[in-house]
Amino acid sequence: MLKSAFESIGRVTLFGARALRDAWTRPLEGQYMLWQFYEIGVGSFLLVVAAGFALGVVMTLHTRSTLVQFGATADIPAFQSLAFFNEIGPLVTGLLMAGRVGASIGAQLANMRATEQIDAIETLSINSFKLLVVTRVIACCAMLPILTIFMDIAGILGGFMSEHLVSHLSWTLYLQRAFENVAFADFIPPTLKTAVFGFLIGTISCFYGYTTNEGSDGVRKAATKSVVISSLVIIMADVILVKCIFFLFPDQAI
Repeated sequence: MLKSAFESIGRVTLFGARALRDAWTRPLEGQYMLWQFYEIGVGSFLLVVAAGFALGVVMTLHTRSTLVQFGATADIPAFQSLAFFNEIGPLVTGLLMAGRVGASIGAQLANMRATEQIDAIETLSINSFKLLVVTRVIACCAMLPILTIFMDIAGILGGFMSEHLVSHLSWTLYLQRAFENVAFADFIPPTLKTAVFGFLIGTISCFYGYTTNEGSDGVRKAATKSVVISSLVIIMADVILVKCIFFLFPDQAI
């Protein structure tokens, strides 16, 4: 079993390396890539915003119940912004996309393989890997940071709405307290790390969908493996990336 796990890791790694290499070669498949941007980005927008808003409300309620005991309710906006921009926004967005996009990509490609659509594409002298895999991986890498920003904004808005209903805090004062001691540059590394999450989701999902050879039953397995393994890898990668950010940007560890 351990040998099989290492073999799978090696195959996924080579698959991802091939996607990175082919991303810099022609043709660019721009039209199909734009469609993937739409599928992944616009198709996930409402899910991400709704989740961010709900998390913002819930976090403020829990934070207030704790900080009120120490007379530190004025720090609620700062806690909200730091928590969302540094960790909650990137991680939750990655996990949501692993569930929605990962399952979709895995099922789509596995179905195309089962119905021999990929073989048909290759008979037309079209590079199916470039068309179906590389475009999806690039789209995931590009859209995850953008979706994370919307998640963060929705979380801050949800936190403000929750706090405003309790303390009638103004929007201007809420933003001032939220970003008073935090520079804009502090939020860039945590947001950009979601591009790595996007690469992991795209690579793993495409791998299980593109390489399946189990017919119609492979569609179910590809979708399930894409979600489960992408989610696990994102959680493990998050730990590594946080340590890397603290090493490269020491000010964020303070």
